[in-house]
Amino acid sequence: MPRITRDSLMSLETYARERREFRARVMAHKQNRTVHLGDHVTLLFEDELTIRYQIQEMLRVERIFEGEGIQEELDAYNPLVPDGSNWKATMMIEYPEVEERSRMLARLIGIEDRVWVQVEGRPRVYAVADEDLERENAEKTSSVHFLRFELERTAAQALKQGARLAIGVDHPHYRAAIDDLGPAVRQSLIEDLTS
Repeated sequence: MPRITRDSLMSLETYARERREFRARVMAHKQNRTVHLGDHVTLLFEDELTIRYQIQEMLRVERIFEGEGIQEELDAYNPLVPDGSNWKATMMIEYPEVEERSRMLARLIGIEDRVWVQVEGRPRVYAVADEDLERENAEKTSSVHFLRFELERTAAQALKQGARLAIGVDHPHYRAAIDDLGPAVRQSLIEDLTS
């Protein structure tokens, strides 16, 4: 799968000119990569375009234009691009009220390890969470986690041949599942798989 390189990024000046159009394209693209699990958990399945956008935005906001700083951003974000045998997702736990969010983040410790995908006829694949750093402590979990789902080649092939794809979370204090993703999201995720 393609990696984002320094040479493939827009300069800050070019990005300033093209940002509105690029952002609109990315937001439309994200619609087919977003899965809501119940009312409070959202998965955004990342790919080269979503991560490219994130890097460009970080460079813009931080006004990073020196090679070393750009490389640091590339090193931080490139691991979030799927590599052909997996999906990578940002999981957001969303409660609008501050008190409820604090209470639920305390109850949802470990939720990041209970998110799964399942190709029809195969066992669930649970996420490998937060490989970059630990995002929870003894008191609460984080509202954002980074997940990786490793798929066997046969599961990827089955998807390409029409097998259904289910996604869910089975934490004791939060359960939700989608038994079959819509065709646009499903196709977008299949395009991440080279197997």
